[in-house]
Amino acid sequence: MTVFRTATLVAATLATGLGAGLFYGYACSVMPGLARSSDRTFVEAMQRINVAILNGWFALSFGGAILLIVLAAVLQYRSGGGAALGWIVAAGALQLALLVVTMAVNVPLNNRLAAGGDAAGAADLATLRAEFEQVWVRWNVLRALAGAAALGCLAWALVLVGRTGRA
Repeated sequence: MTVFRTATLVAATLATGLGAGLFYGYACSVMPGLARSSDRTFVEAMQRINVAILNGWFALSFGGAILLIVLAAVLQYRSGGGAALGWIVAAGALQLALLVVTMAVNVPLNNRLAAGGDAAGAADLATLRAEFEQVWVRWNVLRALAGAAALGCLAWALVLVGRTGRA
């Protein structure tokens, strides 16, 4: 059972890291790169990205991270808790916040961009972009920070587990 608890915590850390890296990559390169593009290019690129990201691999890491964190917390609790439990719970809260922001802010913005960009004229594209870009970027930075903090919490939980031998 100890091996399963440890493997679950490692898997939760890996899935969380993949998501944190994705949002970090958007914050550091994708969105700054697209900021330098025309309105049409920006809207078309984001529409294509938003379609492409809806795949099984992304779903596995994005949805799997919170499920694995919850499972890691339950397993840690059942094994007597220990210092790692608080860090795992904190990671779960941060990952939940990331999911809430995604579903409440970023996904609705993506949907509005998808609905408004196909046949839009230049003025409409500029308006669409203006309503989307700054808000989406701001909330994505929050997702990147929450994901990185969750990853840090899980990494520290792994350190504590390694020190105490309690997975």
